[in-house]
Amino acid sequence: MIQITRRAAALSLALTLACGATLAADAPKVKFSTTAGDIVIEVYPDKAPKTVENFLQYVKDKHYDGTIFHRVINNFMIQGGGYDTKYYEKPTRPPVVHEGQEAIAKGGPHNTVGTVAMARTNDPNSATAQFFINVKDNAFLDPTQSKPGYTVFGKVVSGMDVVEKIKAMPTGSGGPFPTDVPQTPVVIKSATLVK
Repeated sequence: MIQITRRAAALSLALTLACGATLAADAPKVKFSTTAGDIVIEVYPDKAPKTVENFLQYVKDKHYDGTIFHRVINNFMIQGGGYDTKYYEKPTRPPVVHEGQEAIAKGGPHNTVGTVAMARTNDPNSATAQFFINVKDNAFLDPTQSKPGYTVFGKVVSGMDVVEKIKAMPTGSGGPFPTDVPQTPVVIKSATLVK
């Protein structure tokens, strides 16, 4: 009887792991071709459906093509998706509803190394097109009962070496920004849905 229970538990665990692998394999992926190299991220519509739909629509609309990583802070994150090479802010659609707490409640990822989250102002419901990639574990950005945090909706699955290269670039002023702008611009040449 104990042996049957152990087998059932092992089978259940194997099925759970297989389902998790299948879900990850089915997750949409976006390839950012940048002047520093390629970065591929997978996104999780099951955890943050409105955020992912919003992000993928910007990809389909070619919004990210020609934008730069305009805010790079080593030991924190790299942010892009909003400004072109002349530091003009690209027009966006209305903001997406904040889903940070819901995503975490559904078992979504936290703000850890390699995860991708929506950038926003102090208003939790202000995220439009800009995103950031965490380059360290930033637990203080996670949603909690007392603060909305930032909605994580994906993670880097290829090209983390490129993210590491970008985070280490010398920064300074650029356009309207007094600090944190890579002195060698990192341009997103294209963003394409690869799956």
